[in-house]
Amino acid sequence: MAKNLIIVESPAKTRTIEKYLGKDFKVMSTIGHIKDLPKKELGIEPEEKFKTTYVTIQGKEKVIKQLKDAAKDIDNIYLATDPDREGEAIAFHTAEVMKKKGKNFYRILFYELTKLKILEAINNPLTIDVNKYNAQQARRILDRLVGYKVSPLLWRKVKGGLSAGRVQSVALRIICEREKEIEKFDPKEYWSISLLFKKNEEELIAKLTKKNDKKIEIQNEKESKAIIKELDKGTYVVDAINKKTLKRTPYPPFITSTMQQDAIREFKFTAKKTMMVAQTLYEGVKLDKQEYEGLITYMRTDSKRVSEVASEEAYNFIQDSYGKDYLPLKKRVFKSKGKIQDAHEAIRPTSVYRTPEKMKKFLTNDQFKLYSLIWSRFVASQMVDALINQNSITIKNGDYAFTLTGSNVKFDGFLKVYRSLTSNENEVMLPNFKKGEDINKEKIVPKQHFTKPPPRFSEATLVKELEENEVGRPSTYATILSTITNKEYVERIKGYFKPSELGMVVNKLLTESFDTIFNINFTAKMEDSLDKVETEGLNYVTVLEEFYKKFKGDLENAQNGMLSMKGVGLDIDLKCPKCSAPLKIKIGKNGFFIACSKYPECNYTSNYERDEKGKITLVKSDLNEKVDLLCEKCKKPMVIKHGRFGKFLACSGYPDCKNTSNIGVSADNNTKEKTNIKCPETSCKGYVVMRKSKRGRVFYGCSNYPKCKFASWDKPINEKCPDCGSKYLVEKTTKKDGTFIKCPNKECLYRK
Repeated sequence: MAKNLIIVESPAKTRTIEKYLGKDFKVMSTIGHIKDLPKKELGIEPEEKFKTTYVTIQGKEKVIKQLKDAAKDIDNIYLATDPDREGEAIAFHTAEVMKKKGKNFYRILFYELTKLKILEAINNPLTIDVNKYNAQQARRILDRLVGYKVSPLLWRKVKGGLSAGRVQSVALRIICEREKEIEKFDPKEYWSISLLFKKNEEELIAKLTKKNDKKIEIQNEKESKAIIKELDKGTYVVDAINKKTLKRTPYPPFITSTMQQDAIREFKFTAKKTMMVAQTLYEGVKLDKQEYEGLITYMRTDSKRVSEVASEEAYNFIQDSYGKDYLPLKKRVFKSKGKIQDAHEAIRPTSVYRTPEKMKKFLTNDQFKLYSLIWSRFVASQMVDALINQNSITIKNGDYAFTLTGSNVKFDGFLKVYRSLTSNENEVMLPNFKKGEDINKEKIVPKQHFTKPPPRFSEATLVKELEENEVGRPSTYATILSTITNKEYVERIKGYFKPSELGMVVNKLLTESFDTIFNINFTAKMEDSLDKVETEGLNYVTVLEEFYKKFKGDLENAQNGMLSMKGVGLDIDLKCPKCSAPLKIKIGKNGFFIACSKYPECNYTSNYERDEKGKITLVKSDLNEKVDLLCEKCKKPMVIKHGRFGKFLACSGYPDCKNTSNIGVSADNNTKEKTNIKCPETSCKGYVVMRKSKRGRVFYGCSNYPKCKFASWDKPINEKCPDCGSKYLVEKTTKKDGTFIKCPNKECLYRK
C-alpha cells in the first residue's frame, strides 16, 4: 500500500513520474485548477481589501473526492503542480480542500521529468510559496475586475458576446496603432542605380552607394537620368578591395517567447500550438520498454540560465560528436535582460544524447519538429562562434562609387547544428579582383522604388513586441493571440494581423475611456509590481488599491460617457446623399452599417467598405436585390434578403407568398447542385455537390458517394489555407457572427 501521495495537475505526468517512485508512492492529478472565482458573479469585494470568494469549479467535486479518498491512510502529501504562479495557486487550493489533522503537505517542483530530478525534488521538499500565490491571486483579481466590469459596457454600447481584457486589450491596441501608422503612411519615391558586368563569365551586380564619399540619395527619375548621363562619360575601375573575417555568435537557448517566434517562422505553428506540443514533450513521451520520459525542461520561462550539469553534458557531447574545434575556450553563460523570473532554466533537452534522430520514431511529426528546434538551439548555444569571410569591392567612375559584397562561411562553428534561421541565404563568393582593374559594363539599370509602411504584425513579431514592452508574461502570449482572434477583433491576412472593423471600434472606445489602464507602460508597470509581490513580498492589496483607484473613476465616467454604437454612432467625414446631414457608423443585428444622423427623420442606410488607407466607400446594399430566378410557387422574381443567418432568397410577392430558399440551393430536396470544387479527399476524382438532409438541412458531399464519404455542413471554398496549407477553406454562417470564411482544420485559427 502506498505511503505517500503525489498530486500533479496534468494526468499525462502521472505515468512519467510513477515509474521512478515504486509502490510507496501514488500519483494523482487535479486535472488543472480545482477552485476559481465564481462564473456568474464578481466574487471580489474591492471595498473590503479585495476579499475573494473562491468556489469549487463545476465538475471537480468528483476529482476532490478521489483525492481525499486516496489520502485517507496517507500522512505525506506532495504537491507537485507546475513550477509557476498558476501551479502554486493549484497547490494552495488543493492543500486547502484536503487539509486535515495529521496530514503533512510538502511542495515539490519538477523542472524536468527525469529520474534524477524527480528523486531530487522528493528528497528536498519545500513549503507552499505564499508570495507566489499572492502574485497569482493579484493577477486573477485584476483580470476579473477588468473583464467583469468593462465587458458589460461593450455589450451595451456595441453588441453582446464581446470581451475586454487587461492584457488582450493592450495587444489589440498595439495592432490597431500599427494599422493607423500604415493608413497614414505617405510613400516617398526614390531610385536605385545598378551596374551589371561580367567577370570570368559570371554575372555580377554592383549598387551605386556614394558620390564624393558621401551616401547618395536619388529622389526621382530626373536625378537618375542626370547621374546616368555623367556615368556614360567615364570608365569603371576597381578602386578598393576589402577582406575581413567576422565572428557570428550563437543565440542563447530558447525562452518561451523565442521558442514561439521560431516555431511560428519555421513551421507556421501558432503560439498556442507551439505551447501544446511543448507541453507533451515536457510531460513525457513513451520510449522503449513502454516507459515515459520527459524530453525537455519546463517550457514557461523567461530565463536564459542553464544548469552546470546540462552545460557539462553538452560540452562532452559536442567534443565527442564534432571535435574540440567546436568547443569555446570557456563555457557560455547567457545573461537575461530586464526583469525576469529566474527560478526556471532556459528551455533545453533533458539530455543532449537523446538526439532528434534517435527520438524521431517515438514522436509525432509536430513533436519531432519542435524537439529538433529546441535540441539544436541548445546544443548550438554551447558551441564556438562561426567565422564568416566578407569581401567588399568598390568600383569607381569619377565621383561615383559602386559597391559589390559577398560572403562565405570560413568555419561553420555553431552553424553546423543550428543554421536555418541564422545562415545568410544569399551567400556569394566573389571572384578575385585586382585594384586598378578595368570593369567592362554590360548595362546600367535604374529602378524606381517607393518607401514602404511599417509591416503588420505576424504572430512571431507580435510576441516579440509584447515581450519587449513587458506586456503579459511568457505563459500568457498564446492565450492573448487566441482570444483576439476568436473574438474577431483581428483578421489574419497572409499570416499577418489586421484589425477588423469590430476591433478598431472596440479599441477606440476602450482607449478613449480607459487610456491609462489599457496603456503599454501602465500594463508593464503592473507586471513589474506583480513580480515584486512574488520576489520581494510586496503587499498585493497595495498593488490592487493603486490600480483600482484609477480604474474605478474611469469606469464611472465610461458608464455614461462611452459612445454607443447602437445609438449615437461613430462620426465619419461623409454627408447623407438624401439630406446632407452627417453620416454615422452604427451597428445592428447584421453588423456595422452607415446611417444618417437625422434618423428617424431621414432613414438612409448603406453598407460600406474601407480601403488600405481606411477611406470609407458607400456600397449599394443587395437587400431586396433581384436575381435571375423565379419563385417556384407564384413565378414572381426572387430577391436577396438578409436574415439572422446571413443572405437568403425570398419571393418578392411577400407577404402574399412566403416562399424562401438558401442561395444556390433549389427548393427541390433531391437536387444535387455541382460546384467547381474537387473533392478534398486524397485520390478521389469527384466533385463537391450540394445536398439536403432528410430534415431539409443543406450540406456538401462528394459526387462519388457512397464510394467517397466526404461531407461537410459548411460550404467548401476552392482556396488553400494560407496558414496551415489545408486544400480548401469553408464558408460558415452563424447567428452571432454572420457569414465568414475559416479553415476546416480545428488546430488552425485562420479566419476572415
